Amino acid sequence: MPNCDHCNAHVSERFARVFADEHGHIRACPACSANAGIAEVARQRAQRV
Repeated sequence: MPNCDHCNAHVSERFARVFADEHGHIRACPACSANAGIAEVARQRAQRV
């Protein structure tokens, strides 16, 4: 069973086929991808100040 490398949540085989990289790593699932994006934007904005 594939899991998200970011939050370790279970993802479907279909999700893994579509979104995993060439090594089978799933960087973010639907449950954590929005949070990961928010953190990235916050980090970028903090560097500008």
